[in-house]
Amino acid sequence: MIQNGLLGIVEGANLPTNIEAQEVIRKHGSVIYIPGKASNAGGVAVSGMEMSQNAQRLTWKEEEVDEKLQNTMHNIYQQMVSAAGKGGTLEEGANRAGFVKVSQAMKELGW
Repeated sequence: MIQNGLLGIVEGANLPTNIEAQEVIRKHGSVIYIPGKASNAGGVAVSGMEMSQNAQRLTWKEEEVDEKLQNTMHNIYQQMVSAAGKGGTLEEGANRAGFVKVSQAMKELGW
């Protein structure tokens, strides 16, 4: 795929790209790789919105859900870029941002 001009891989599941494939992707800096933990966040976010609506007995219009989802995904992208730093990849940014979120939550819980 890379030899045929692959521009990027956006995972559609949790870790469908095995370690060997990830290493090949990393060797080709021109290929954008977004791991499932970031690309699948939209589904998780919409599920959370649905639970919130149900708990509050609300109904949001499709446009409102879409706007919230777009804002969420934009924020996730910005966090990946920020966490990647200068010269870092989106994969590195996703991993770093995820680690920071988990460690902050653990700290808030007193762990």
